[in-house]
Amino acid sequence: MQNIRDIAKKLGLSDEDIETYGRYKAKVNLKEGKKNGKLILVTAINPTKYGEGKTTVSIGLADAMNSLGLNTSLALREPSLGPVFGIKGGATGGGKAKLQPSDDINLHFTGDFHAITSANNLLCALIDNHIYHGNSLNIDENNILFHRCLDISDRALRQITISQEKLARNVERKEGFAITAASEIMAILCLANDLDDLKKRLGNIMVAFSKDGEPIYARDLKTDEAMTILLKDAIRPNLVQTEEGTPALVHGGPFANIAHGCNSVIATKLALSHSDYVVTEAGFGGDLGGEKFIDLKCRLNNLNPSAVVLVATIRALKSHSEDENSLEKGLENLEKHIDNFTKVFNKEVIVAINKFDDDSEKDIKEVKAFCQSKKVEAIVVNPFTEGGKGAFELAKAVTKLCENSSQLKFVYNLQDNLEKKITDLAKNIYGAVGVEFSLKAQENIKKYQKFAKNMPIIVAKTQYSLSDNERLKGAPRDYTFHVRDIELKSGAGFILVIAGNIMLMPGLPKEPNSAKMTIDSHGKIENLF
Repeated sequence: MQNIRDIAKKLGLSDEDIETYGRYKAKVNLKEGKKNGKLILVTAINPTKYGEGKTTVSIGLADAMNSLGLNTSLALREPSLGPVFGIKGGATGGGKAKLQPSDDINLHFTGDFHAITSANNLLCALIDNHIYHGNSLNIDENNILFHRCLDISDRALRQITISQEKLARNVERKEGFAITAASEIMAILCLANDLDDLKKRLGNIMVAFSKDGEPIYARDLKTDEAMTILLKDAIRPNLVQTEEGTPALVHGGPFANIAHGCNSVIATKLALSHSDYVVTEAGFGGDLGGEKFIDLKCRLNNLNPSAVVLVATIRALKSHSEDENSLEKGLENLEKHIDNFTKVFNKEVIVAINKFDDDSEKDIKEVKAFCQSKKVEAIVVNPFTEGGKGAFELAKAVTKLCENSSQLKFVYNLQDNLEKKITDLAKNIYGAVGVEFSLKAQENIKKYQKFAKNMPIIVAKTQYSLSDNERLKGAPRDYTFHVRDIELKSGAGFILVIAGNIMLMPGLPKEPNSAKMTIDSHGKIENLF
């Protein structure tokens, strides 16, 4: 690894512009440069549970572009400890296309997730403390909207009872935890433009309703200043590097299936102002992180990706069919993702076939022929074993695509009512024929409608299907999309739409990845991922 000061110089940053965390990590001050770089989005088809290598492809692509003499940086998300100790292990790429120092990034890194968790739970503690000390705001204990979080997958905390201690002023009530990556504080950190905007958004969090039906905000509890103090360092992006020395701003980590799935606005804009090209990645599939990247992040921040890379693997394509040798259903899924970008978002795409060792040439040729029939370029990449060299052809094609970037279009109008926004998204992106709202969702739409004018929506749903049902593979049609619940995220500035049986607090698998990890007497970690 190169000294992080040398990596900073590649972005035109001086020693005064960064605060080092040892030799290989740094926090970057919020100082924009003079460049106006081109933004490249990497997303994917619906994945398998192990992921399809979007981060690996993103890193390989950026390394390849730098090798071609193109001033390129990365803007990526931070890993959550939930997947690290759960099913996937780390999230810093793999093989020769990896972020470094990988173990540090995958674990505590610079403490951003801990700061977010602390700020979130401080607000929760202050809500209950206010109730305990007389409840002058008349908070309705049965109508509290803001909940606790933890950056570990722990299904036992989804529904709990708190304040069971026998104290005269205690009010026992139901509570629940989400994972930190899905918390509103995470979303706020990733959507804020600066420290003042962060503070304003934190104060705008609607935490409860009063017993008279009036909204109560975090600022009413005088919590916004203290929460901002906890987040004063976390709001600054983290600078690290790839194995080949490409600068990477790694900041924020919302999941794409239960949150908005994009790195921070601050890091993206900072990278664009210091680089000619910026490669970023939106979580899970184009129907999740990809859609939210465009309909939320780009729309509200005047961003327009110059190119879109859609990652596909033979493994993921075959996972859509009961016949393990058939690509038919998977190609239907790929086609729908391509159509979503080209016909709905008005963006040309390049398909990156991320090659695994056991992929057959026959299967690869079939995928390439299919893409050719759709008039979409498909390029085989192998950054895992070859690093940037394994993405040279992709880098050339992406650079060419960046020369003639079309203007974005969006799925829904912000001015439409909530039901129409959800219906337009379900029909146009997910392929549904209509939407069914549960009684609870209908009640909450009425409850939040007047507070949610002109807000975008974020859908929480399974990542394994375009639909809300992970068993519906390929490109489902003639089905109804089911909305279970609606939540208002007034600080973040969006409406959360919860569909199907998705949970905001994941659980650990029967054999979690944590069981495979070891550390020796010198502190060397093995099998983190």
